[in-house]
Amino acid sequence: MKKVFILFYVAFLGLVSCADDTDPVTIDPTTPTGTLNVTRSGTFIDQNGAGSMGTAGLGLDTEGKEFLQFGSNFNTALATGTVTVYLSTSATFMADPGNGNPDLLVVGPVRMAGENFFAIPSGVSTAKYTHVLLWCGSVGIPFGNAPLQ
Repeated sequence: MKKVFILFYVAFLGLVSCADDTDPVTIDPTTPTGTLNVTRSGTFIDQNGAGSMGTAGLGLDTEGKEFLQFGSNFNTALATGTVTVYLSTSATFMADPGNGNPDLLVVGPVRMAGENFFAIPSGVSTAKYTHVLLWCGSVGIPFGNAPLQ
């Protein structure tokens, strides 16, 4: 009888404790919270026949976090799987490992066409960067750039 009571009690607690649970809220740090207020934007210029097109914009979300956004019209050759996004002080990718790449800020890899968001690390100023670059590291060529205005 004691086993039946314990089993009933455990089942009852399980039902009661889960009855009012709401769906969990998932916070994704790679997407803006609320509205993204774009302050500078540009249109991609294709390079090396990669088919790069679409828009890019830098802006702040409602919590003041900065993001780089690719519009829903973004596309580039993604078959290589190694297209990396950089903010740059020029339209040309110029690696300078000896100086820690002072004119480049790696933002991250782009994995899909369409809308993409890239969180800018907190404490990093993007004011000096004038371009968004798409760089294919596997073949060492630019896929496109977008001048930010």
